[in-house]
Amino acid sequence: MTTALSLNSLLAVPLAPLAGSIAAGLFGKVIGRKGAHALTILGVLISFIISAMTLNAVIDGARFNQTVYEWMTLGSLKMEVGFMIDGLTAMMMCVVTFVSLMVHIYTIGYMEEDPGYQRFFSYISLFTFSMLMLVMSNNMLQLFFGWEAVGLVSYLLIGFWFKKPTAIFANMKAFLVNRVGDFGFILGIGLILAYTGTLNYTEIFAKAPELAKLGFPATDWMLITVICICLFIGAMGKSAQFPLHVWLPDSMEGPTPISALIHAATMVTAGIFMVTRMSPLFELSDTALNFILVIGSITSLFMGFLGIIQNDIKRVVAYSTLSQLGYMTVALGVSAYNVAVFHLMTHAFFKALLFLGAGSVIIGMHHDQDIRNMGGLWKRMPITWITSLIGSLALIGTPFFSGFYSKDSIIEALHASHLPFAHYAYIAAVMGVFVTAFYSFRMYFLVFHGKERFHHKPFPGEHDHHDDDHGHGHAHEPHESPLVVTLPLILLAIPSVLIGYFTIQPELFGDFLKSAISIDLEHHPAMEELAHEFHGAFEMAVHGFSSLPFFLALAGVVTAYVFYIVAPQIPAMFAKVLRPLIVIGENKYFLDWFNENVLAAGARLLGRGLWKVGDVGIIDGLLVNGSAKLVGLIGSLVRLFQTGYLYHYALVMILGVFALMTWFVFMHH
Repeated sequence: MTTALSLNSLLAVPLAPLAGSIAAGLFGKVIGRKGAHALTILGVLISFIISAMTLNAVIDGARFNQTVYEWMTLGSLKMEVGFMIDGLTAMMMCVVTFVSLMVHIYTIGYMEEDPGYQRFFSYISLFTFSMLMLVMSNNMLQLFFGWEAVGLVSYLLIGFWFKKPTAIFANMKAFLVNRVGDFGFILGIGLILAYTGTLNYTEIFAKAPELAKLGFPATDWMLITVICICLFIGAMGKSAQFPLHVWLPDSMEGPTPISALIHAATMVTAGIFMVTRMSPLFELSDTALNFILVIGSITSLFMGFLGIIQNDIKRVVAYSTLSQLGYMTVALGVSAYNVAVFHLMTHAFFKALLFLGAGSVIIGMHHDQDIRNMGGLWKRMPITWITSLIGSLALIGTPFFSGFYSKDSIIEALHASHLPFAHYAYIAAVMGVFVTAFYSFRMYFLVFHGKERFHHKPFPGEHDHHDDDHGHGHAHEPHESPLVVTLPLILLAIPSVLIGYFTIQPELFGDFLKSAISIDLEHHPAMEELAHEFHGAFEMAVHGFSSLPFFLALAGVVTAYVFYIVAPQIPAMFAKVLRPLIVIGENKYFLDWFNENVLAAGARLLGRGLWKVGDVGIIDGLLVNGSAKLVGLIGSLVRLFQTGYLYHYALVMILGVFALMTWFVFMHH
């Protein structure tokens, strides 16, 4: 039995958050703080309920793909807004709306004292609208609209505290780096349009086999490879893959709820979603898949290394996001799209949980984010402690937790793949397991266990000095956050434990994603081999206890325990011995330095050259002022002949006639 999906209810999904956003943004002063959060939460709640109903209908076999609104027609090209609802979309809709709902509720507590309260709610609802438009689209135009809209809103959110210079720098950086990726993305879309004449997904996929036969003009590259790599460059910007990852750690300058919404669950996964949606194209190009594999494996391992040396609680989680996005990307590279999307979903829950847990700790610590100033918080913040532990266990892939199912499937898929770079990606992924466990539990032990360091902070920040002058610097006792903060933590902790166990079978091996993803199993057999080895979620977890990744994760946790609880002198010794490596790490592999001093300086020189030579010299000097000067010159010459005396004119006329007759006589002789 298939239940039909109605267009009106689907329209309500993106429009309800949009309505809430407009209400809070334009009428924030009228409706006040309570009105702002009530309306936006109501909008996202409606959106979540309809998404859940849609998911239920999709599980029963319902599908939807039609145009909602025709924007314009150019010749045979239709530009339209339309929805395409299948397993992939329905799952993304539920993840986006659920995490967004949790973040909205959490924000009431987190942004309580902030003067920009209504503006903040307006932005996060607008973000939810943009993200839903992106995932529900059935054509490239709407996908690109949502893609740019989430980029714009993330810019507004990262720079939310616009009086803070670091926040302004960070949002500009995010905006510029994303423009680099989006340039690749729009080139890819342009090529698709040029060669297929349509922007509609289903029509593009129908023409994909013809595309695969074409070469790229004037080169010996395949057209499909160029298209796929261009599209993937778009994904590298949004999903923060090396070397376009540099914006994501800096984006931690925005308020914590944003970090959870944008940088864990939704915006950064847009790239992963898009590549999965375009799977019929990517399957036709092994070159593009290898490229994806290489980029993903670099990101998954090398960003994990940077997580080890961070001391800001949010930045540790940010680097872990980069590393996990690398894992999703390598899964795409070996054509295990189902696994990539499965990891996207499980990761959305536990990473949002970790970010919101970090935010709860920051509230408890009175906005001190340095993990070296914490310690022993488990007694004072029990709910935050338990939920953060659950999030960390899910992140490192503990059997039975949701992260285990998706992460282990990725490692298995890499092992099963026949692509040339899959072997290296497998090694990077396995090493990454140890690294992830180490930095996750380094943070966990430093924050929640060991001795309490928040009375006499070893690393005081800018907020800490003035308190001590008044002698009440020690009155700041960390305590558990209010219910609006802890409730979302509890609600996110539940799927972080359970969702992998219950959804692995339908998502990876059932029909749930069958219509959304197409895999050429003959050439890319990874999914088939996974299906061959899978005997149920329970068996997989039990087997997981005897697998290599589990022992590596365990080793990472034990190492972190020894280093940071038992013998803190060991890491101090390592810091001295490995100083050069740590300097490279602290400078993030000098990529920021390179971007600022080489690329930005080059761009500045180019800009100055274009301005001085092009704008001032050629355009202003030659064209604008030059043409004026030329007219003036002609005028001053003509003026000599215009005297106003009649006999001058008569004389000129007679001379003219005489000259003409002379010329006429000479020509005829």
